[in-house]
Amino acid sequence: MSRIGRTPIPVPQGVTVALDQGAVTVTGPQGSLARQLPQGITISQDGDVLTVARPDDEREHRALHGLTRSLVANMVTGVTQGFTKELEIVGVGYRANARSPQAIELALGFSHPVVVDAPDGVSFEVPVPTRIVVRGIDKELVGQVAANIRKIRKPEPYKGKGVRYAGERVLRKAGKAAK
Repeated sequence: MSRIGRTPIPVPQGVTVALDQGAVTVTGPQGSLARQLPQGITISQDGDVLTVARPDDEREHRALHGLTRSLVANMVTGVTQGFTKELEIVGVGYRANARSPQAIELALGFSHPVVVDAPDGVSFEVPVPTRIVVRGIDKELVGQVAANIRKIRKPEPYKGKGVRYAGERVLRKAGKAAK
């Protein structure tokens, strides 16, 4: 039995969980999230605890058991606390500018500024010109938006210039050897 899959999910005060045929909807103070469940995986609610179960020990069901539990637990965390992903910009003249909570303008050494619009449920914050904070209630969406921003100008290995996650180590290469 999956250790992750059999761990119960605590439901905090103020969060409601609606279980339908093959779907789960979690509503809390930050918003609401819904997800389709994989075929055969079931969720049951007992008071303020959710339990994820699988029908048998088939390989596919074992794989989806822990995944489904993690996804539902992330939904509960998202509607209560939300998720953030921080990016930092390294490079001379590289900076970010907040146009609104839904759009940022990046100057990353191209001939033109790059404008990034946030999808629904995600907002941007630029506390300093070299730092971007991506916020939202859907962990998957927040991570994907942060990865798309990083992809615009990945950190290069010689000088380390580019957009990186906060705390990310960039492996540096030695440049040309002098004679």
